[in-house]
Amino acid sequence: MTDSRLRSGHQPLDEVLGGGLPANGISIIMGLPGTGKTIVAQQYTFRNARPDRPAVYFSTLSEPLEKILRFGQTLGFFDTSAVGTSVFYEDLGLVAGRDGLAGVGDHVAAVLKQRRPGLVVIDSFKALRVLADGDAEFRQFLHQLAGRLTAFPAASLWVGEYEADEVALSPEFAVADAIVELATVPLGQREQRFLSVRKLRGSGFRSGQHGYRLTAEGLHLFPRLADIPAAGRYTLGDQRIPSGIPGLDPMLDGGLWPGACTMVAGPAGSGKTVMGLHFIFGGAQHGEPGVIATLQENPTQLQRMLGGLGWPMVHPAVEVMYRSPVDIYIDEWVHELLETVERTGARRVLIDSLLDVRMAAVEETRFQEFMYSLVQRFSRQDISLFTTYEMPSLVTGQSASGVAMSHVSDNVIMIDYHHDHGTLKRSLAIIKTRASGHTTDMCEFRLGPDGITLSGTATSGGEPARLADGPAVRDHGVSR
Repeated sequence: MTDSRLRSGHQPLDEVLGGGLPANGISIIMGLPGTGKTIVAQQYTFRNARPDRPAVYFSTLSEPLEKILRFGQTLGFFDTSAVGTSVFYEDLGLVAGRDGLAGVGDHVAAVLKQRRPGLVVIDSFKALRVLADGDAEFRQFLHQLAGRLTAFPAASLWVGEYEADEVALSPEFAVADAIVELATVPLGQREQRFLSVRKLRGSGFRSGQHGYRLTAEGLHLFPRLADIPAAGRYTLGDQRIPSGIPGLDPMLDGGLWPGACTMVAGPAGSGKTVMGLHFIFGGAQHGEPGVIATLQENPTQLQRMLGGLGWPMVHPAVEVMYRSPVDIYIDEWVHELLETVERTGARRVLIDSLLDVRMAAVEETRFQEFMYSLVQRFSRQDISLFTTYEMPSLVTGQSASGVAMSHVSDNVIMIDYHHDHGTLKRSLAIIKTRASGHTTDMCEFRLGPDGITLSGTATSGGEPARLADGPAVRDHGVSR
């Protein structure tokens, strides 16, 4: 092959592999049964096979060749017309049973000489171990086979049901130029698939676990979102934008900075989602397209809520991206959100809610990493982000510092209930603003047909309302 990389035909996978697998090297695709190794191998096969440089797919002792072919035909990329012209299937199991490892090596050499392939796949390579009388014989076979394969300008994929600890023990991994691991990992009550690059000789690659799904079109990869801090500075807008919430902008010293991340936290039913909808539809009125990424309200529920507030469910400047939190890959969700924002040209994004995203991530570190990267990416693009987070009432004593994402949010708004002469009322307080002043008043607000209406300083029994056990908020000041 003239290209130094073997492409998969799936751009995200090629990007994780630093451009692709070595075009003239040996790559191992490892993983337990059911992780998709054969699908990936066939994906590479049909992507790279050409009549002048065909692909040869060797089956061994794990799965019969007929089964591999029958399953392959259910995949969207399987091209029946290519079989026998640019893709050739060979059954090494028969040769292995009759002539052992020596016969396998000789047969592979004969096929290489006859077909002169650009790609050789052996599935399963691990199954050949049982043919050796001992470690010395298998190492000798491995040495001879690797020499025969590298003598031709061809890529080799060795597929095997290897476990993670075998990488350090099995000699084939020392021979391999690249090692790609596929794994199914239990996360709480769910299972998620991850791809990891364990080795890629002479090349850079994206480290870590990358989520993937298996479909009829093959493996779909969602690269881990991990933004490296930008080397240089980037320009942010210097004109404040309206929040869309009547009465809030004066409390924020004139509005929000473009590209900022604002989080509103509070108990259930306190008005977090409505506040986020004000942000989105207020932006749409000023010519700023928006995306509502909701894991809380399904389209029917959201339509009822919007109808009650006089906002249309279908708006030319607003797109709704609903995903169920029951079966969600945070990797997939993040990439879908980024694609939606790019396609719509959105300048504002609402994520409702962070608690669901946090549960989908399962691991706290993974959640923080994804959200930090997302906030940084939106900030560089001058896209304003608004997030909601459900938490207990402030009277329980939980502070803003204990809320996920508060440390990477530019603005933090807390909303809560308070009692005023036996009546339950809602109140709002701005806890944090970055590079901006803000009022320290705790403001009462109402939810009505027009959405949120701020109505002055909150009181509790005739006195200014208190935040947790802190002092009564009476003054009006700024913080930087």
